[in-house]
Amino acid sequence: MAYVDPRTPTSAELKAMADERWQRVIAVHPDLEPAVTLQQALLAEIMGLADAIQRHPMPRLSLPPRYLAAKLSRGVPAFSGEPIPLPVPRLTASLGRLCDQLAAGGAGDVAARIRAAVDEGTMDAGSLFTASLARNQTAIREGATHRGLAPDLVWLVGELTVSPVAYALQRTLFATTTDETLGAALAQWRNGYCPACGSWPALAEVVEGHRVLRCSFCAAAWELPTYACVYCQEAGEPFTAAAPDEERKDRRVELCKTCTGYLKTVDLPELSPFPLLAIADLETMDLDVAAMEHGFARPPLREIKGLGLRA
Repeated sequence: MAYVDPRTPTSAELKAMADERWQRVIAVHPDLEPAVTLQQALLAEIMGLADAIQRHPMPRLSLPPRYLAAKLSRGVPAFSGEPIPLPVPRLTASLGRLCDQLAAGGAGDVAARIRAAVDEGTMDAGSLFTASLARNQTAIREGATHRGLAPDLVWLVGELTVSPVAYALQRTLFATTTDETLGAALAQWRNGYCPACGSWPALAEVVEGHRVLRCSFCAAAWELPTYACVYCQEAGEPFTAAAPDEERKDRRVELCKTCTGYLKTVDLPELSPFPLLAIADLETMDLDVAAMEHGFARPPLREIKGLGLRA
């Protein structure tokens, strides 16, 4: 089956798992302690927002399973092009707190200006959230530049804020489905981008020999039937995997000379729950550095048409 449903821990279990992983990161990479401190604050806000969404679910989406199955069969992610209602006031409050945490963590006035733009209404929060859910990076960057804001940071803030919604949506649509047609369509998904939102995977987690791709945005988990480059499907000699540290072969980088893309791969006892995938991404930063030093890079997001920021 292409789609995999990771175990959902309790809030207490999730916090304990996060604390253990952060301690491990600092033990191995003491220089990352400031980054860990910032991530702890950001993920605390995201976990709180995810809990609030779970307690007060969003309106039920009118996306019939057979309609979703037809989209997936054409290689179109489930969210793509859909007018999905978002809890804008709740998300806006979280965005403000995330901006404050980023400002305190080193982003300073750059993050403060983003919050001010939202508070003053010069940037429409609802449009930012809609564009983020649609993975419309072009619209967000153009909107940020137009307002004299840092495009990368606006993208990050929007992504962090909306990620709990994206996670809840993909689980609502996929994890609880009993529809055979939709289940078959998920089983037939052959793409390296996420079947829910269209993002590329942050990394692959290998559990009991299964290479499971993990979405960088909504944390969806899916397994491909063949071992190949997730970006261009190259499976021949140009596609290889290497362990930068010979003593840690459980941490590898898949490298593709055809498209020059790379993907981090780690062996784990179980899949990382949302939003702890961000910790896995942080603790494998050395793999990113190793890949980029050899000329490899993550490709940009696939262009998905959607609503953007209002001018």
